[in-house]
Amino acid sequence: MLNLPSFFVPLMGLVFPSIAMASLFLHVQKNNIV
Repeated sequence: MLNLPSFFVPLMGLVFPSIAMASLFLHVQKNNIV
């Protein structure tokens, strides 16, 4: 149980910003097309 947060927290720290950047990029790209 103690090993899970130490693995999960850095993973979320990398995955969440990348998803946010990707969704923001797609949103800007969609606005530029329209």
